[in-house]
Amino acid sequence: MDNFYLYLSDELKNEIELELNRLKEESNSKAVFLLDKNGQIISNSKNTDEYDKDSLGALIAGNVAATGGLAKLLGEKEFSILFHEGENEHIHINLIDKKFILVVIFDESTSLGLVRLRVKKTIANLLKLINKMKENNKSENLEDIFSDINEEDIEKLFKGEK
Repeated sequence: MDNFYLYLSDELKNEIELELNRLKEESNSKAVFLLDKNGQIISNSKNTDEYDKDSLGALIAGNVAATGGLAKLLGEKEFSILFHEGENEHIHINLIDKKFILVVIFDESTSLGLVRLRVKKTIANLLKLINKMKENNKSENLEDIFSDINEEDIEKLFKGEK
């Protein structure tokens, strides 16, 4: 599944949002985000207005990509968990199914151990929803809309040919 197009039904989007809100509450975190590998926000928990989501998504995706490069240099497939500890806030990042990124922002009012414990449970639930989404995409017959376009077609387009 190299060309992965994401289609979320309203029902699935609501289920994902519920999972993220549950994680936020159970881990006593400040915010939870689910991103795609490109940094696009798929969903987030409540009360995330204080964060610049677009910048956060782009920087986290870049961080995951850079860390993937480091992993390869060390002979690893990937590092599936990243953690950044700040003075006041911390970020826990998990790669899910090689296509999604779960981000948890928390502070000193909770512990890393609790966050990791709750994240593990949430990832299991999100994987079920991701598989459901993949099945829905297959049943909707969503395919790569660009698969029948080749380099010659693109050249013609830019030259103004038909």
